[in-house]
Amino acid sequence: MRRFILAAFLSLTPLPAFAQGAEITANDRSEVIEAVITHLETHYVDMAVGKSTAAKFREDLADGHFDALTTGHAFSDAVTDRLQALTGDGHLNVEYFEKPIMQDDSDEDAFNAEQMERWYGSHINFGVESVKRLDSNIGYLDLRVFPPVEMGGDTFVAAMNVVANMDALIIDLRENGGGIGDTADLVASYLFGPDRQQLTGIYDRPSDTLTQRFSQAYVPGARFGPDKPVYVLISKKTFSAAEALAYNLQALDRAEIVGETSGGGAHPFDYQPIHSNFVLWSVTAKSVNPITGGNWQSVGVKPDIKAPADAALDRALEDLSRLSGP
Repeated sequence: MRRFILAAFLSLTPLPAFAQGAEITANDRSEVIEAVITHLETHYVDMAVGKSTAAKFREDLADGHFDALTTGHAFSDAVTDRLQALTGDGHLNVEYFEKPIMQDDSDEDAFNAEQMERWYGSHINFGVESVKRLDSNIGYLDLRVFPPVEMGGDTFVAAMNVVANMDALIIDLRENGGGIGDTADLVASYLFGPDRQQLTGIYDRPSDTLTQRFSQAYVPGARFGPDKPVYVLISKKTFSAAEALAYNLQALDRAEIVGETSGGGAHPFDYQPIHSNFVLWSVTAKSVNPITGGNWQSVGVKPDIKAPADAALDRALEDLSRLSGP
């Protein structure tokens, strides 16, 4: 799993069926590339980057850049690599499905549910890898992905309740590639009081609107609260919604960020079918933090305490020991 969804899925529309084999034709390649170009030219969040990248893809079509790729997976990987190299956007992705995505309207819900379970389901405990109490009454949360609240919210609430009465908290996001922003914001809400805090909002290019996000005035169960120490561990693998949590807590001066600079993915995306077997991870929006006025796109979240990823936990514990004194 390389990248994760920060925004909700787009409504999917049925597309014509396609042979289930892995072989693709020149027409299939052309259809996918033309759809990618259209997205870049008309909806990609950065207009200038979108247009310049679209122009490069038109040159690729003319030069036969992708002609030798006759299987769906090889082609989608090559298009994704090209997109990300030209834009620097780790959320832009073309994904291939050997089974046709949808043949009629009845397939839409099944496809959405399958993807949600694939990325966020009970087989990974909805992303909660570990919850435990360390020495000196320090809470430790290892969170690997942020699922939709309706799927994994109860599990996250239970995890936050376990650590609520501990004297300090370490949130480990070193292996967390992102997920759904609502759940990342839910975790942040447990680290403040009932007064709502401004969190990173979302600017949508097609509608030219900014939606501001806030911590929740009410959370189920007990809050960890606004006064006890919080440390967040990050690595170069930390991405998307996981970065949003770290960035928000850093901007609000609520946590010490420990580890390596994160991956740099601040553009939410949606699934957009562009062919019966291909989906574009469509990027039409960007994150905007009300405190910094910016985000972590391409530059990542910078740690307050730099450390190699595998040493970040020890470094956080060392810093906490200094706070507690002899």
